[in-house]
Amino acid sequence: MNVTLYKQMIKVNMKSFMNYAFGSAFYILLMFWLYPSIAQNTKAIDELIQSMPEGVGKAFGLNGFDSAEAFISGEYYGLILILILSIVCVQLSTQLMARLVDQGSMAYLLSTPTTRGKVAFTQVSVLTTGLFLIIAVTTIAGFVGSAWFLSGTYEFDTSKFMQMNAVVFLLFFAVGGITFLVSSLCNDEKKALSISGFITFGFFSLDLLGKFSEKIEWIRKLSIFSLYQPGEIVNGNVDFATPSSILSIVGIVSFGLAILLFRKRDLPL
Repeated sequence: MNVTLYKQMIKVNMKSFMNYAFGSAFYILLMFWLYPSIAQNTKAIDELIQSMPEGVGKAFGLNGFDSAEAFISGEYYGLILILILSIVCVQLSTQLMARLVDQGSMAYLLSTPTTRGKVAFTQVSVLTTGLFLIIAVTTIAGFVGSAWFLSGTYEFDTSKFMQMNAVVFLLFFAVGGITFLVSSLCNDEKKALSISGFITFGFFSLDLLGKFSEKIEWIRKLSIFSLYQPGEIVNGNVDFATPSSILSIVGIVSFGLAILLFRKRDLPL
């Protein structure tokens, strides 16, 4: 890894990282603040959810709000955090590789005493650092919110909360690997952004549509988002190890391919 480049890239992107991280922290604190008032009307809300078509509740993670972690998983981890981190992966991976090639900055970097492999691995490290930072701040905010707003009045399963955060990080480690691979193979920033966005939100859409009806549930198998099930984690109905292992392998293989192919491809002068 090129330490000098890593420090510079972290410095350049830190403001963006912190904007996403504190935005995520604010939203999860808002969820904890809302939960006590929601908990007082749990029965009425559960009846409302049950009156909805089954596919709607499944698609948007509405599994009932009988616990704080169930509420958080449905209202935040099931949709909003997914969209935030999808945008982060698509934009950041494009900025770290394709934009540098498109603007000619990559040629300047490679003219210094470094190698393509080191540059690519450094950019991988920047991307994973950004994702980790956002998830870490979100997790810390969750613990602060539970201590501040629930304060012993309502139970909060910290182990399930940690599992949700671990799996969502691994999901976007895999998504980030795929978008980084695309960015490493493109000379044009807009093209990389379009392809990465299409793949990421295509996966998300397949998973979402597959939840609406059992007749088309099979299409979820085409999406890596199907390996992330926050509602099932809360209910204790999902195997934590298997999806975590698969997502880790997808991420490692994708990042590895990105570095390998970037080292061998022709770059524009």
